[in-house]
Amino acid sequence: MTEISRPLPGTQERFWTGPRLFAIATVTAVILLFIGANAHLIAVSFASSPECVLQPPKEGVVVYRAAKPSC
Repeated sequence: MTEISRPLPGTQERFWTGPRLFAIATVTAVILLFIGANAHLIAVSFASSPECVLQPPKEGVVVYRAAKPSC
């Protein structure tokens, strides 16, 4: 059987190992990317002008129109 390695008595195991730092940095980057993308979507939604939408040519029975077609 394989023994589990343990630190020697009187010494402490290192907490900030390479794989642990990489995992924390990756999770932090993903969270910041998620927050940044959502902030961008919110900023674009407030900056857009939904009342100024291009009108499609009238085709078929159903014609989609903007709420206020005058721009």
